[in-house]
Amino acid sequence: MSEYSQKSLPSKLLTWGAIAFLVYLVLVAVGTVSGGFKLASGGSEGAKEIFAFATNPFVALLLGALATALVQSSSTVTSVIVGLVAGGLPLQIAIPMIMGANIGTTITNTLVSIGHIRSKEEFQRAFAASTVHDFFNLFAVAIFLPLEIMFGLLEKFSASLAHLFVGDADLSIKSYNFIKPLVKPAVGVVKDAVSFLDGKAAGIAMVVIGIALILFAVTTLGKLLKQALVGKAKDLLHGAIGRGPVAGISSGAVVTVMVQSSSTTTSLMIPLAGSGVFTTRQIYPFTLGANIGTTITALLAATSITGPAGEVALTVALVHVMFNVFAVGLIYGLPLLREIPIKCAEKLAEVGAKNKTAAFGYVLGSFFVVPGLIMLAVR
Repeated sequence: MSEYSQKSLPSKLLTWGAIAFLVYLVLVAVGTVSGGFKLASGGSEGAKEIFAFATNPFVALLLGALATALVQSSSTVTSVIVGLVAGGLPLQIAIPMIMGANIGTTITNTLVSIGHIRSKEEFQRAFAASTVHDFFNLFAVAIFLPLEIMFGLLEKFSASLAHLFVGDADLSIKSYNFIKPLVKPAVGVVKDAVSFLDGKAAGIAMVVIGIALILFAVTTLGKLLKQALVGKAKDLLHGAIGRGPVAGISSGAVVTVMVQSSSTTTSLMIPLAGSGVFTTRQIYPFTLGANIGTTITALLAATSITGPAGEVALTVALVHVMFNVFAVGLIYGLPLLREIPIKCAEKLAEVGAKNKTAAFGYVLGSFFVVPGLIMLAVR
């Protein structure tokens, strides 16, 4: 029996009250980042100048990957990107950043696998199960980023969907948005707190405070949800193994939505692979489901933005959803492509098990050294 299940009813109610407050805090934080960015940049034109170094989509991609690897939370980074887009960051920069966040988030399951390093066989199984996530996301970016640069497929499709909900169409929910009135007073408190600073400095302070709030809220929310739901998540995870890829992907997505953290989902899976209970091939679909489930945070963040900025914020959040859904449909849906991440992961795990230095070199080089050096070189 879990520690949470033994708690009294008042304690459980207190936990869920804290969860509700943290969800609200995420919305406030995104609104704060958006308002601060507008103030600091002078709107869309100022944003273009601030992010001039990232006009190259490959640099934006690496920036997203590096930022996510550093904070170990794609939810945090994508929520910040949603706020920045609402404040004027161009979508052409934000979309590669979102794709980069997908790459950066895979470091967490790789780090979890290193816990098995004392046993060669366990480490090889765990490392293969973790890096299949890496290779899938790298492969997805290799396919969709060039298509996005050439044709803007994700942006156009997501913009059309966003317009249905916040545009002028019959399905518009703009007039029913109750989030803004709830969030506005709290954002106003933050703005008043930094009002002693001049213009752009106040805006920068709001962005910094907003990012700090997002980092705190998302991290704490993940811990509380894990405490409250991880038992159910484990049951769902175990129950779906062996029921086929659709059940695996669906369960991975549901578990990740439940605990608001793909890191938690992968943390549950990697030890199972390391101990030999399940194979990389069996766990693969859960990883893809976690990719889809983690997009819920950016969608939640987008609800705190209204008006024209709300539509573009929802667009970039939907880009994250569509990118992951289309990638799963294409890569996992085609048997020939499906095998590539598995084969690459198994080969890398074989090398890493024989040479632990190579495994550590892969982690440091792929997520930190190479992105950092390329960004410096391109700039």
